[in-house]
Amino acid sequence: MSESENPSPSPSPSALNSKPSARRRVVRWRSFGRLRLPLGPQTSMLLLAMIIGLAGGVGAIFFRWLIESFQTLAWGGGGTPLEKIARAPWYLKLAIPATGGLLVGLIVKIFAPEARGHGVPEVMYAVARKGGIIRPIVAVAKSLASAISIATGAAVGREGPIVQIGSALASSIGQAIRLSNPRLRICVACGAAAGIAATFNAPIAGAFFAAEVILGGFAAGTFGPVVISSVAATVVSRSVYGDEPAFLKIPAYSMESPAEMLTYVLLGLLAAVVAVAFIKLLYWSEEGFERLTVVPDWFQPVLGGLGVGALAIWLPEIAGVGYDTITGALRAEVLIGVLLTVLVFKLLATSLTLGSGGSGGIFAPSLLMGASLGGAVGTIAQWVAPWSMASPGAYAVVGMGAMVAATTHAPLTAILIIFELTGDYRVILPLMVSCILGHLVARLLLRESIYTIKLMRRGIDLQAGQEVNVLRQLTVAQVLRPELETVRRTAKLDELVQRMVDSPHYEFFVVDDDGMLMSVISVDDLRRSLPDQVALSGVVIAEDIGVSPVFFVREDDTLDSAMRQFGKRSFEELPVLPSGDSMRPMGTIRRHDVINAYNKEILKVDLGGSISSRLDDATRMRTWETVGGYELAQLETPHRLLGKPLHTLRLRQEYGIQIILIDRAEAADSDGDHDDERYAFPSPETILEPGDRIVIFGKSGDVSDLAQNAE
Repeated sequence: MSESENPSPSPSPSALNSKPSARRRVVRWRSFGRLRLPLGPQTSMLLLAMIIGLAGGVGAIFFRWLIESFQTLAWGGGGTPLEKIARAPWYLKLAIPATGGLLVGLIVKIFAPEARGHGVPEVMYAVARKGGIIRPIVAVAKSLASAISIATGAAVGREGPIVQIGSALASSIGQAIRLSNPRLRICVACGAAAGIAATFNAPIAGAFFAAEVILGGFAAGTFGPVVISSVAATVVSRSVYGDEPAFLKIPAYSMESPAEMLTYVLLGLLAAVVAVAFIKLLYWSEEGFERLTVVPDWFQPVLGGLGVGALAIWLPEIAGVGYDTITGALRAEVLIGVLLTVLVFKLLATSLTLGSGGSGGIFAPSLLMGASLGGAVGTIAQWVAPWSMASPGAYAVVGMGAMVAATTHAPLTAILIIFELTGDYRVILPLMVSCILGHLVARLLLRESIYTIKLMRRGIDLQAGQEVNVLRQLTVAQVLRPELETVRRTAKLDELVQRMVDSPHYEFFVVDDDGMLMSVISVDDLRRSLPDQVALSGVVIAEDIGVSPVFFVREDDTLDSAMRQFGKRSFEELPVLPSGDSMRPMGTIRRHDVINAYNKEILKVDLGGSISSRLDDATRMRTWETVGGYELAQLETPHRLLGKPLHTLRLRQEYGIQIILIDRAEAADSDGDHDDERYAFPSPETILEPGDRIVIFGKSGDVSDLAQNAE
C-alpha cells in the first residue's frame, strides 16, 4: 500500500484541544467553493445575490439577442417582428412555425423536459419540493427552445423563459459552491427576479414577482437578496438597452371624471372572466394533446405551430410576443374590431402553442389580451357613458395589469410592472382597483392561477400540506404487489377457513367464473363465521360472505386516493385493477407499503432542505442536527466502503452509525424523472458504488469520525 493510501493518523490530544478555537475562527468566514471570505451570513448572501443578478442580466441580454438572430434567420431582415410576419407568404406562415415546433419538440425530448411550457411552474416546483435544485442543462435547453419558438412565430412571451433561465443559472451557481438548500431556494428566487427585472427594465416588479410568486412571501431574510439581484440585473440591462420604459411614446393618461371608476371596476370584472377562460382553455389544450397518443410528444409542437400559422395567415398580430400590437393599443391606434379579434385569437393561439408542448411564457400574451380587452372596453364606454372619458389607451394600460393580476394571482406584481412598463403613475388609482378586483374575482371563479394549475395536474398542491403533495405524486403502480389471493365465488366455507390458515394474506378477493372481481372477504369476516362453521359449511359460499360494494384502486390512481379507500374499511390490502374499465385484478396494494412510500418521500424532502443544514467543505459533507446529540449527514461514499456488502462493513459496531438512505445519482434518467431509481433504502446485501452519496445517522462525533477516517 502506498503512503497516499494509508488512513489518516488519529489526531493528537493537543490537536483535539485546539479544535474549538479553530472552529470559532472558521465560522467567521463564509465559504464559496474554495474561496473563503471574512463575511457574515447576510453579507455573503447579498454578495451572492449581486453575482446572480449580474449573471441573470447577461443571460437576459443573450436570450434577447438569440431571439433576434433566429427571427432574422426565419423571416429575413428589415422591419419589426410583426412586419416581417405580415409580409411573409401564406405558406411560410405555416411552414416556419411548424419547423420551429419540430425543433422545440426535439430539444425538449432530448435534453430537458423542464424546458416544455412556460417555465415558471417548474421554478416554483423546484423551490417548493426540490430545495431549489434545477439542472444546469435547463438554462441551455430553455434558451434554445424558447428563442426558436418565439422567433418562428409561436404565440408566447419571453418573460417566463427568462425567469426559468435566470433561476437555472442561479441554482447552478448555488450548487457549484454547495450551498444549503434554504439558501439555494433564495438563489433561485434571485435568478427569477433578475430575469423579470432585466427583460422589462423593471427592478421593483422583478423583486416583487420573485417574492410574491416564487417564494410566496416577503420574509425579511429573503427579500433583501432578491432586491439586490433585481437591481444588479437592471443595471446590466440598462447598460445595453438604455434607461427607457418597455413601451415608449404613449400618451400621458389620467382620469377625466371620478365616475370613470365604475368603468374600471367593470374592466376588472371582465378581466377576471377572460383570465379564467384563458387558464381553463390552456388546461384543456394540455389535456387534449396528452390524450393524443397517436402523435409522439416530440412531434406535437408541430401541430401547435401549424395551428398558430393558420391563424396568423388571417391575423398576423397574434403571432410572436405581440409588443407591436400592445403599443398600438396603448396609443389608441387599433380599431375595436381588431382588438376583440386579437383578444379571442391570441387566447386560442397561446393555448395551442403551450398545450402542444411549445416553449415560451404567458406574461406577454396576458399583456396583449389585457390591452385588447381594455382598449375595447374604453372604446365602448366612450360611446355610451354620459360623462367625460379618458382615451381607450388608458383602459388598455389598466387592462394589461388587470389581466396579469387575474391570471397569475399576483396583484402587487401586476400593479408595479405596469407602472414600470409605462413610466406613468397618473392611472395608478384605477390600475390598483382593476388589478385587485380582477385578482379577487378570478380567485373566486378558479382557485388556481395559470402557474399553479399546471402543478395541480401533477398532484402538487403548493397550498396544501406536504403530506398531501407527497401522496398525490406517487401512484399505486409504484407500490403494487403482483401476488394476490383470489377465490371462486362458489368456494365453500370450509375451503375459505383452510385458506385463512394457510395464507399470509389478510384479504381474499372473490372473482366470478371469468376472473372478474366481485367482492372482498377479510380475515375478520371469516372469523365471525367460525362459531357456526359446522352448520354453515355446506350452505354458505364465498359469494355470500364477501363485502360489496367492493373497495378497489386502479394502477394509475394516486396513493392519496388509495389512503382514502383504506380509510373506508379496516382492510390491510386492496385489490388493484388495470387502468380503464376492466374488473380483472392484477395485484394488491398494502396499507404499510403506502406508509413506507410516504415516509421515504418525506425523508427525501427533509434532506432537500426543510431542516437547517451546514456544510463541511473538508469532507464535502452536509449535516442536519436533530436532538439528543444525534445528527443526519449526507456525504460522498468513502473509498473504503465501496464494493462491499453493507453487512461486512460493521459500521454500527465500528463507528456507531447506520446508513439510512443511498442517493445513486448515476441512476438519473434522461427524462429527469428519476427519484424512484435514484433513492434507495439499504439492505444488508447492498453494495455501495462510486458516485453514490449516503445519508447516515448517529452521534455527532461518530458521524465526523466516519467522514474523516473511513477513506
